[in-house]
Amino acid sequence: MSSVKDKPVSMEAIAEQIAPEYWEQACAELMKHDRILKKLIPKYGSGFLVTRGDAFTTLARAIVGQQISVAAAQSVWNKVLLVAKKKVSPKNILALSVEELRSAGLSGRKVEYIQDLAEHFNSGRLHAHQWKEMDDESVIKELCAIRGIGRWTAEMFLIFNMVRPNILPLDDVGLIRAISLNYFSGEPVSRHEAREVAANWAPWRTVATWYMWRSIDPIPVEY
Repeated sequence: MSSVKDKPVSMEAIAEQIAPEYWEQACAELMKHDRILKKLIPKYGSGFLVTRGDAFTTLARAIVGQQISVAAAQSVWNKVLLVAKKKVSPKNILALSVEELRSAGLSGRKVEYIQDLAEHFNSGRLHAHQWKEMDDESVIKELCAIRGIGRWTAEMFLIFNMVRPNILPLDDVGLIRAISLNYFSGEPVSRHEAREVAANWAPWRTVATWYMWRSIDPIPVEY
């Protein structure tokens, strides 16, 4: 993300440009231990994973992105921003009608999911303040108790909001496709085969996944 010369840059924008503290070490170790990443990381090495820092927005974006392309998800999200008057928060989402949310391109089911998510945050039923101290699987378990949030969505949250270093989202179509193209010459890949490839990435599987995504779409993925 670049800024125009002499244009003030917000603190939020500056924060988003800071790489996770483990990123440099992870890249060095991945290049040392994996022949494919040894080539990919220098090719896309100028970027890194960034976080929005807002738990509700990250989860809402992940719900919007379920089972549709990245481009389609961005289009729907832009419309959600419009109906929410540029501020997507639990309170704002709960203030919108089903019809307003549907007009943004959300399916009836996704409307229910986002409203339920907003209600969980608004009521304080989630232990969001404790997530930083909880391990990956404990956070995934709590998130999966919310309607519409399955393991993939929870893993996207751990990657894009909490920036956990060792997440492997095996239900992610893009990751499986990238492993297929980079390690198996485009041949179909099973979850078992993908997991075997990723065993070489630990404890930095999030970083490797990010570069796998970059290899099939140079524009950084974000939620």
